[in-house]
Amino acid sequence: MGKKLYVGNLPFSATDESLHEIFSQAGNVQSAKIITDRDTGRSKGFGFVEMSSDQEAADAIQKFNGAEYGGRNMTVAEARPMAPRDDRGGSRGGGGGRRDRW
Repeated sequence: MGKKLYVGNLPFSATDESLHEIFSQAGNVQSAKIITDRDTGRSKGFGFVEMSSDQEAADAIQKFNGAEYGGRNMTVAEARPMAPRDDRGGSRGGGGGRRDRW
């Protein structure tokens, strides 16, 4: 099973394809995704790359963490599981129950 890597401090011009191409130098890339703003579609400056094996992931971290890309030094580390988020609005329905009135 592959290992997912967090890639931060990317130039805003980076694309999924360019990220895939760069990390393929360290091994077989299963997926590469730049995270974009939902409203504007603009890159948020980070993404995720999934390598085919743990060894390829370790090689990619060693090779690219701190490496310059597009004028910026990339941060590459093993991705952590996403933390649960607070409920961000919306209604869960419900509402009061029966109210006895005099």
